[in-house]
Amino acid sequence: MNIDRRKFFKVIGFSAAGIAAGKLADAYAKSKTVKLISDGAKSTVKYAKTKVASLKKERLAMVVDLRKCISEKGCTKCIEACDKTHNIPDFGETKDEIKWIWKDKYEDVFLDKENFYQTNQYKNQMVPVFCNNCDNPPCVEVCPTQATFKRDDGIVMMDWHRCIGCRYCMAACPYGSRSFNWRDPRPFIKDINPDFPTRMKGVVEKCTFCDERVSEGLKPACVDACTEKALVFGNLNDPESEVRKLLKENFSVRRKPGLGTNPEIYYLV
Repeated sequence: MNIDRRKFFKVIGFSAAGIAAGKLADAYAKSKTVKLISDGAKSTVKYAKTKVASLKKERLAMVVDLRKCISEKGCTKCIEACDKTHNIPDFGETKDEIKWIWKDKYEDVFLDKENFYQTNQYKNQMVPVFCNNCDNPPCVEVCPTQATFKRDDGIVMMDWHRCIGCRYCMAACPYGSRSFNWRDPRPFIKDINPDFPTRMKGVVEKCTFCDERVSEGLKPACVDACTEKALVFGNLNDPESEVRKLLKENFSVRRKPGLGTNPEIYYLV
């Protein structure tokens, strides 16, 4: 086969260019692989940091020591403090009653804890009841306007400006913890607290763990008002918090835990 000089050098040039291009491609591929590995490592570290940060988030809850609570018969200090702080109206009629904290018979509060042979310590005793600020709140799932929503710290909130009064949340709540304003509540508030908003006719309301006080580093009003120290509020994610220590050292029950709502109010019995 005869190949002249010009054609020979042209073939050699193309071959060299091909080899060089191949080496460049390999080098680029290796650099991309190294970069991907590096990025992956960074992503893993970032995810790990995010996961650790999420574990440090607050998860607020309340512990109610019924042994202390029932020791003072007829006490309603926690209810009075809540009513005054949050401008809760007194309509004077049970059918229109607005309840953030109220009291009910132990047997009715804990229907699934029936035991015919248990001590009579709590029989017919009136125990405090609140919104459970559930970790898995059904009320949030059914609200069409997101007027009720769950904060990162676990408090289930209410936005009264978004509430359209459909009452889906009331139907979904298995604890009866929400109230509806059938009438304008403002004329029925004894002493208006100017630091907390009043509501209007046609909206739902409930306990929000005194979110406005918590944001200022204060305890809920009911906790401060309880002279028996039967109410304790704190962060479940903190092993050193008082709520965690109480739950570790005592037997506790929750309302209808089998429903999967994961109530964040624990009762010591």
